[in-house]
Amino acid sequence: MSSEPISQCNTGDAQCCNSDSSASNPSAAALLGLLGIVVQGVDVLVGITCSPIIAIGVGGGANCAQQPVCCTNTSFNGVVNIGCTPISL
Repeated sequence: MSSEPISQCNTGDAQCCNSDSSASNPSAAALLGLLGIVVQGVDVLVGITCSPIIAIGVGGGANCAQQPVCCTNTSFNGVVNIGCTPISL
């Protein structure tokens, strides 16, 4: 999956995740199941153990040592984020 620049993250919040995976991946599916999250009919990219990326003002930049992603659904307190797209910082 190709990545988009962080400036193009207009579909959701920029997040830094420890990992990302397809929702159909057995470990991701198990985590989604434990949290009671149902993702049916769509194999979306999910971010696992995420925190927001805060772009620093003039002269600075965003920092993420793991997998930077842009996610449309971040309502699960960073444990898992749904509808993610890899981004470049």
